[in-house]
Amino acid sequence: MTNYREILRLGDLGINKQDIATACECSRNTVASVLKRAAYCKLTWKHVQDWSNKELSEKLFPSNLVKASYKMPDYEYVHREMARSGVTLSLLWVEYCDQCREAGEIPYKSTQFNKYYSDYVRKTKATMHLNHKPGEVMEVDWAGQNAFIIDTDTGELIKAYVFVAVLPYCGYAYVEAFLAQDQECWITAHVNAYQYFGGVSRILTPDNLKTGITKVSRSETVINKTYQELAEHYGTAVIPARVRSPRDKATVEGSVGIVSTWVLAALRNQQFLSLYELNEAIREKLIEFNNKPFQKKDGSRAIAFEEEKPFLLSLPDRPYELATWKVATVQYNYHISTDLQNYSCPYEYIKQKVNVRLTKNVVEIFFDSNRIASHPRLYGRPGQYSTNADHMPPDHQKYLTWDSERFISWAIKTGENTTAVVRYFLSSHKVEQQGYKSCMALLKLADKYSAQRLEAACARTLSYTARPSLKSVQAILKSGQDKLFEREPAPETTSAASQYGFTRGAEYYKRRND
Repeated sequence: MTNYREILRLGDLGINKQDIATACECSRNTVASVLKRAAYCKLTWKHVQDWSNKELSEKLFPSNLVKASYKMPDYEYVHREMARSGVTLSLLWVEYCDQCREAGEIPYKSTQFNKYYSDYVRKTKATMHLNHKPGEVMEVDWAGQNAFIIDTDTGELIKAYVFVAVLPYCGYAYVEAFLAQDQECWITAHVNAYQYFGGVSRILTPDNLKTGITKVSRSETVINKTYQELAEHYGTAVIPARVRSPRDKATVEGSVGIVSTWVLAALRNQQFLSLYELNEAIREKLIEFNNKPFQKKDGSRAIAFEEEKPFLLSLPDRPYELATWKVATVQYNYHISTDLQNYSCPYEYIKQKVNVRLTKNVVEIFFDSNRIASHPRLYGRPGQYSTNADHMPPDHQKYLTWDSERFISWAIKTGENTTAVVRYFLSSHKVEQQGYKSCMALLKLADKYSAQRLEAACARTLSYTARPSLKSVQAILKSGQDKLFEREPAPETTSAASQYGFTRGAEYYKRRND
């Protein structure tokens, strides 16, 4: 407590305020405030030297004795209202403030209001309703106890993992067995659970499994990308259980134990040859479990679920389709390659890294979280292309409508030798379209060297072989041999030459001997 008597005594001695503050172990502002207040009340050291410090405090600052009378909320009512869907402490505090103002009473601030409610919950141990609002939460987890099926080929036991989902308000449960605990099984289990319940809870509370939660700490929660997509598709929010806080998932933990007893233990003496048989048996036991009467109150989980079901959110028009994400680089041909298939995206993204989302039927390409392309997913032989004409550079789009008839029509205008080469390119592949690339390259040679030179180069190539190639035509044009061919008579070809390619004749060896 501030030593008011000492402040007034030292002030009467003419000591400056900073030294008084140092001697009395208080701030200079406090000293100034006390001296100013004493002057206002016309109190000097001579008047108060026989007073106690408490008496002097009451005389100087009488307002300190007046305490505001705050209205204590009815926390039994608050706790009862908190059990209702959509009701929050903030809403109840606003209503409490309105009631106090109408009655002319002083309300507590929100922080004090919340603190007193926490004290009430802790003292009365009234924790049940905090997580038991109808349609509010669905808690999910893998059961600790496993089931087994028999391998029909080897007779070995194959482990099956049991997924459990519970609506805490009514205790209604869903159970399904899977052969793995990977992300595909995890997502499928959620989709099936929502279908079973016929609705979606506003909050989804999983444990901190890697298939759902990438990272969780006091300051940060990172949800798996696919799991977040599932939540967005169904319009729910993923709020994982706090680390080392089993009370956050008390319902599902308790239900897991009950399921292990009523479902899995009851099936321990039965043998199953397939996962389908196991899940059919689990479904029968699950119906018995949900319809079993409560021990300490009337009704059953199934009856309570009928009361909760109207509070669940509606299911979307279609169930969530599992997607996998990959990273790819856009190649110079403005395509990305994934799962041995090729998909186009706008040429502006060449050499950029993009995220690829693959579902059973669709491939979507994203750059900086923006979708830049979408294709039907390709299956079958590897190396197929799905190309959107809008993704091509402008100079490539003009060649999009070319087909075999158009290539041949162009070649006829150039000359009969060019036509023969084009026909060979189109017929030399199992699939005609595989020859389009060579034909297109031949067409571009006419733009570079002229149609006359291309015709001469094709004629010279055909004089060597009946199986012309694009490289041979390019080599002739590059070296200028087509110009020599125009001045030289074409060599006679035998039937063997036309069948097996160019063969040196007697004239060639005769020149060497000369």
